[in-house]
Amino acid sequence: MEVMGRHCGFLAVFTALSTDATYCFICEEPAPLNWDKKICEKIKEERKSGQRLNIIIVAEGAIDREGQPITAELVKKVVVDNLQQDTRITVLGHVQRGGSPSAFDRILGCRMGAEAVMALMEATPETEPCVVTLDGNQAVRLPLMECVRRTKAVAQAMADKNWDLAVQLRGRSFARNLETYKMLTRLKPPKEAFDASGRPTEGYTLAVMHVGAPACGMNAAVRSFVRNCIYRGDTVLGIHDGVEGLISGNIAKMEWSDVTGWVGQGGAFLGTKRTLPGDKKAEIAARIKQFNIQGLLIIGGFEAYQAGLELYDGRSNFPEFNIPMVVIPSTISNNVPGTDFSLGADTALNEITEICDRIRQSAQGTKRRVFVVETMGGYCGYLATLAGLAGGADAAYIYEEKFSIKDLQQDVYHMASKMTGGNTTRSHTP
Repeated sequence: MEVMGRHCGFLAVFTALSTDATYCFICEEPAPLNWDKKICEKIKEERKSGQRLNIIIVAEGAIDREGQPITAELVKKVVVDNLQQDTRITVLGHVQRGGSPSAFDRILGCRMGAEAVMALMEATPETEPCVVTLDGNQAVRLPLMECVRRTKAVAQAMADKNWDLAVQLRGRSFARNLETYKMLTRLKPPKEAFDASGRPTEGYTLAVMHVGAPACGMNAAVRSFVRNCIYRGDTVLGIHDGVEGLISGNIAKMEWSDVTGWVGQGGAFLGTKRTLPGDKKAEIAARIKQFNIQGLLIIGGFEAYQAGLELYDGRSNFPEFNIPMVVIPSTISNNVPGTDFSLGADTALNEITEICDRIRQSAQGTKRRVFVVETMGGYCGYLATLAGLAGGADAAYIYEEKFSIKDLQQDVYHMASKMTGGNTTRSHTP
């Protein structure tokens, strides 16, 4: 599959990471000269392990170490000539520009548009032109000429074949995601993870479990955790069905290939329940000692936080709890402290936005009709607020912002005036 990018590997790297692609060709870090042999060997190994489909991502402008172009046609020829496998080419081209914008793009556009207004209102005739950008989760302004200089520096680094610098100049997010992709798509752990006899080196025994409701992204987190641990030479135990599975001993060792294909799957393959440790701490401590668990990862929402806190509070009575414990926030409500985004929130937001689009499409053929959409959130207005912004809602009522019957009455008057004026589908005041 060939993706656009104008000699930038952003789309290729992020697509490859999110789809568990077999191989990814980009221009910032060109493929080695023997890439044809490497890709064929990797495909053969994956087929031996039971994988029946391989996706290869080729960025627009991809090259090898000598600067020779690598195209989708060339990759197909290599695979067909060496492996005799049925290979199809998909060049996305401008198809990538089509479709409705995602919730993230809509919200980003609204925020950047608002920031641009502020930048223009605050500017003076001497103010240097700026670019509105996103740094972390904040809209910021950067000097235009500085952005141009950085862009030219990337091209110069690639021209000088300084590939490491080219990757770093793309930004920390790009570099980290590229490194993560290369590590997660290995077929097996590196040689450093084994001793001379071929046995795994002495590492830690780490466990992972879910506590709470399912959320998209849980499986991807487990996959990354498992492969990162094995990459270091550690042993990973998967605890099925949360705390109840830990108490009953429903624990199994996880291997590198066990998590193949998990990155794009919804739900929670390990199983998850809302059960908390409660008065079962003694049984939990016994299982931790039995399986020699030396570190624990809990993936979930508020229940995961609470489970971790209960285990922490039990350290004075159970020394088995004196192990490192980490929580990854995972809840569609995005209502847990310490993070701007939790796993599952973006997927939920996109689903709500898509549903609002369908409702709007249905309403275009009718008049004098009002649709009320109720979202989840656990007393958190994140989903309702952001969905209202992305979906163009007339109003969003949330727990954090109190409203009265008079506010509802004013909104009704507003909708009535819109209908009288013939505007039945377009919203002005989210």
